[in-house]
Amino acid sequence: MHRRLASTLSVSLGAIALVLTAAAAQAKGSEAPLAAAEAKADKTLAQMTPAEKTVLTHGIMALPLGPTLPTLPEGAIWGAGFIHGIPRLGVPALTETDASLGVAYVMGMRKDGATGLPSGLSMASSWNPEALRKSGAMIGSEARAKGFNVLLAGGANLMRDPRAGRTFEYFSEDPLLTGDLVGAAIGGIQSNHIISTIKHFALNGQETGRKFVSSQISDPAARESDLLAFQIGIEKGQPLAVMCAYNKVNGASACDNDYLLNTVLKKDWGYKGFVMSDWGAVPSLETAIHGLDQQSGEQLDKQVWLDKPLAAAAAKDPAWAARLDDMNRRVLTSIYAAGLDANPAKPGGAIDFEADAKISGDIARQGIVLLRNEGGALPLAASAKRIAVIGGYANAGVLTGGGSSQVHGKDGPVVTIQSGEHTGFDALIAPTWQPSSPMQAIKALAPGATVTYRSGDVIADAVAQAKKANVAIVFAVKPSSEGFDQADLSLPYGQDELIAAVTAANPHTIVVLETGNPVAMPWLDKTAAVMEAWFPGARGGEAIADVLFGKVNPSGHLPITFPKSVDQLPRPVLDGYNEFEPNFAGDPPTPDARITADYNIEGSDVGYRWFARKGEAPLFPFGFGLSYTTFASTGLKTDGKTASFTLSNTGKVQGATVGQLYMVSQAGTPRQRLVGFQRVDLAPGASQKVSVTIDPRLLAEWKDGGWTIAAGDYTFALGSDAQHLGQPVKVHLSARSWKD
Repeated sequence: MHRRLASTLSVSLGAIALVLTAAAAQAKGSEAPLAAAEAKADKTLAQMTPAEKTVLTHGIMALPLGPTLPTLPEGAIWGAGFIHGIPRLGVPALTETDASLGVAYVMGMRKDGATGLPSGLSMASSWNPEALRKSGAMIGSEARAKGFNVLLAGGANLMRDPRAGRTFEYFSEDPLLTGDLVGAAIGGIQSNHIISTIKHFALNGQETGRKFVSSQISDPAARESDLLAFQIGIEKGQPLAVMCAYNKVNGASACDNDYLLNTVLKKDWGYKGFVMSDWGAVPSLETAIHGLDQQSGEQLDKQVWLDKPLAAAAAKDPAWAARLDDMNRRVLTSIYAAGLDANPAKPGGAIDFEADAKISGDIARQGIVLLRNEGGALPLAASAKRIAVIGGYANAGVLTGGGSSQVHGKDGPVVTIQSGEHTGFDALIAPTWQPSSPMQAIKALAPGATVTYRSGDVIADAVAQAKKANVAIVFAVKPSSEGFDQADLSLPYGQDELIAAVTAANPHTIVVLETGNPVAMPWLDKTAAVMEAWFPGARGGEAIADVLFGKVNPSGHLPITFPKSVDQLPRPVLDGYNEFEPNFAGDPPTPDARITADYNIEGSDVGYRWFARKGEAPLFPFGFGLSYTTFASTGLKTDGKTASFTLSNTGKVQGATVGQLYMVSQAGTPRQRLVGFQRVDLAPGASQKVSVTIDPRLLAEWKDGGWTIAAGDYTFALGSDAQHLGQPVKVHLSARSWKD
């Protein structure tokens, strides 16, 4: 026992001896503040009593879900969590709220509201780190104004299955794009003197059996994909907390995973912040030895392990005592690095909701992806005489994602579809709409038109209206939520049949998708235009109308591949979906319940990389997006370390495009990787030279505990997306190996 503890602790304590994290080392000016925070943490730790050393290591869920809380502790706020402070030493309490898309609504319990950002997929479709930084700063400021000092944001999991329930929260299927975007968002959040997490660490690929599914994957495959996304995100954003995941990784719970938390995160990456559990994800006291620093939502676990049991272990064993000091040092370092003590967050702060809604609307406009536009069907002419708006509750608002990240304004949703299951989580997973009506926004931009609305419930009625109209706009929705996955890629509520009937009645039919996942489109060839608006947030209705009418030129590019069917996926049947009933809590129905998600099938070839490996064409490729103008990418030059090229607007309308640079062969072997990107806004006829730095890890393989670039020829190409690539450029690289 003592030998194992000492061995494990040498990993953890050795990491503490590092002066800087890998993240801090890359950030200009961060060295001194982090070192000062560590020094201050050590001084506080030296003054703590044994009883005080288990104050910061556990906390409650500050919501009456599961076991009911009779009252909130002093200083707590209705929200995700609360960890007591140590007033004697000036250590503030931690007040925690979900999530990446805004301050969570928590079913209206606080009697307030917040500005809802578009979904993670929507924001990622902008391919714009600076927009993500601004959006992060906005939600961080609202969290602080409500009295929260920890935001449970920063979803960095790669999308290994497009049917996964939390796909809408995450950013992309690519480690570079995800890492850059999540890092920017975290940096914006933490600019408010609050702590942001990065989550869910790691390989959190589905909601089905989320607490007992085991993600099976080799170390090289994980390092080159999901773990690399987290690594880049940590380097770019320097999150002061990491939230571990519900799922297991290679058989061990992610929050009780010595390899993930001690070896990868704290030793290899030199991470200096603290690891908090997901809510109800702590199986035993051993999690502390395996790298967990804080037990969250403790009443959801079988026992509060990181309180009295931890104190008792520390009192008996010097190795446990050293680990307990490490846990406190990490939490305190993060508190001081964020300045929570010097800049306390207090409820009742001022929020400029109008300004914040504008930020949300701006990113929604950048995230809308135009997938089809036959014969210049879009933009719509403002002089259209009769417009039929059909389906999707477009007369009321726009769909939002469900679960802990659900965000609404102070008046709550305008439409809610109750499940009637009475599980205690109904309000969290019920499909809901935010009050930003696309139909009203369409009317505002076409004041001379007759605009009618039909729900689409009666297809014959919708068809009749479509026949009368110059243009029919069908709003198709697919709710998505934490707690359950999608059965397939079809649209629910009979909407595929509705769209087929309307397109048959009116060839000038435009489909606007509000989805949290890719969907199949059996009706695609019959439409005039298709637009993916995702879950577009607090000003989503206005954003959709602006793009429809050309007030805004669409510039979104897909951050995820749209398959033609589930048969193209590595796992055509989502693991466990047909074996276990949906369960928000995710607990196993029996002690021996097992699900294995074999990620070794695709390994590090996630998403577009899988399609390239298989030589298959998807419905829409990663990186795809149309515009009302045209662009050209030319003049690629690279030495394998940096690259330059020119982007030109060859059309007649101002617009933004994304230059995408891919490695297409690695040491002579076909292998596709996004290695650089840049979003550029160009006037008609204008050009701009772009330079990008190529992260060598994207060219390398993980071997023998480090990165290796094999000697050989590496080929690069510019692409309008991952499938449509330009003239390749070949570079010979010498062999190189290094450690993180």
